[in-house]
Amino acid sequence: MSVSARSVSTQKLSSTATVCSASTFSPIRGESAAIEAMTDFARISAATIGTDASLEQTNATMIARGVRLLLVTTANGEVAGLVSARDLMGEKPIQVAQAKGLRVPELRVADLMCPVADIDKVDLEAVLRAKVNDIVETLRTLGRQHLLVQDADPATGGPRVRGIFSATQIGRQLGAPVQGFDLARTFAEIEAALAG
Repeated sequence: MSVSARSVSTQKLSSTATVCSASTFSPIRGESAAIEAMTDFARISAATIGTDASLEQTNATMIARGVRLLLVTTANGEVAGLVSARDLMGEKPIQVAQAKGLRVPELRVADLMCPVADIDKVDLEAVLRAKVNDIVETLRTLGRQHLLVQDADPATGGPRVRGIFSATQIGRQLGAPVQGFDLARTFAEIEAALAG
């Protein structure tokens, strides 16, 4: 049995048309369910980079993906660490290069990343019971800009990174003009948005 196709009616594009902006988040409040502020890797692909990537490649990937943090993965897909835009800037690359006897362009992501052993995470079950206020307080207590969310891979039963919370994104979803790397200022702007 074949299905017949028919032409769809067309018109000319309006001369005043604008381009729709993709919205990766919806507005939230402090009492909103925390899951509403989580970037869910089941719906949005995680921004990743390999351990051997150059700093130039890493920076270009961050710019292309519009993020300030990448998951660093091994060749077999396991998480080896995290690298942030802050790790790529300032004194850290210079200090690491000097300590290793290298030039900065010779450094690799593995040289600057936060290793997996130092990464804080929260389980998805806890996220499902939490509010946005709870996540903001957790980030503030840890002194972190980001917090990973872990669950079990249904195919293997092993742990997997299911999502991430970003203080910057939470601020944007709250309507706060959060910018830059100043963590204290970021949380002050988030608190003002929560209070307002």
